[in-house]
Amino acid sequence: MAATEGLLELMNDDELEGVIAHELSHVRNYDILTTSIAATLAGAITWIASMGRWALLFGGFGGDRDRRGGGLEAILMLILAPLAALLVQLGISRQREYAADAAGARLVGHPYGLISALEKLGAYNKRIPMTNVTPATSSLYIVTPLSPGSVFTGLFSTHPPLPDRIEVLRRMTITR
Repeated sequence: MAATEGLLELMNDDELEGVIAHELSHVRNYDILTTSIAATLAGAITWIASMGRWALLFGGFGGDRDRRGGGLEAILMLILAPLAALLVQLGISRQREYAADAAGARLVGHPYGLISALEKLGAYNKRIPMTNVTPATSSLYIVTPLSPGSVFTGLFSTHPPLPDRIEVLRRMTITR
């Protein structure tokens, strides 16, 4: 785990503690393993769909070639299966973010530093948007760096919306 110089300059000690606790919670909860398995399954589904497309292109899956019907269903499945797999993968990633927020808050004993850090990062991201971030690296950021106003941002994002995360943290009660 590493913190950028920009993060160290932007955050106070409580905020930095909240962010580091959040990231350590990802490690403790084996989130890399969980998301790797989800990505592998999504990739396998996409690969099977790709093979299905080739099979349809070159004569179907064998069997009775005179049989009619089922083509539209097959085409829809070949298109929708990879999309569904991607959405499940992203949904798992978003749930792991909520879990890391909660575990990080429990680790430090309160959610206030992480709440403040998320608010500060959200405001900073709106003021200075990160236009050079690619979709492949967007999951490495604490807040979603891509098109914050887009309708599909929440659906195709690895992180939940900041206001939702902050609200969940505000409602937390931590007992020791």
